[in-house]
Amino acid sequence: MTKIGIILGSTRPGRNGEAVAKWVLEIASRRDDAQFELIDLADYPLPHLDEPGSAAWGNYQNDHTKAWSAKISEFDGFVFVTPEYNHSTSGVLKNALDYLYKEWNNKAAAFVSYGGVGGARAVEHLRLIASELQLATVRAQVAISLVTEFENFSVFTPGDYLEPMVDTMLDQLVAWSKALEPLHAPSVSTEELDDESVAA
Repeated sequence: MTKIGIILGSTRPGRNGEAVAKWVLEIASRRDDAQFELIDLADYPLPHLDEPGSAAWGNYQNDHTKAWSAKISEFDGFVFVTPEYNHSTSGVLKNALDYLYKEWNNKAAAFVSYGGVGGARAVEHLRLIASELQLATVRAQVAISLVTEFENFSVFTPGDYLEPMVDTMLDQLVAWSKALEPLHAPSVSTEELDDESVAA
């Protein structure tokens, strides 16, 4: 079945993103057209990019990179839950994206953002980054205002009107993820094809 990772893009103590990501997961878990999993960047402590070679070559030297690569390779699409810091996304999310390349290629991405203007400027930057990583981004996104959806800017109290937006975003994300699966699925080796021919 199609697997979608919900990436929590903040590791700051007291972060608002944890409640947002869990809310997205709760809504997503009602669906039966894909499997959803929360990926917390706090569980993958990546130092500021420290690989000696380009991620495009996939020749990873560090265990933390290999663990991150293995996790991201499991998925067909992603929901990025991002704060907006200084008109952009978080440094920890940008760093996590930069660590890999082929693991992102030919997969789909959607965005849930939060901030003073709903985190819209963070998503605009993420769309540019995703394009370079060959991630196909869906149009629908969920932008959550710190002013109206958080009590005292810290307690997440989402309005019911947001849920249909999440559903629309997930509809698009799952559809695109399924369509792109043949492009990133493991290729069948010539030897395996020969074995199948013999068996037939």
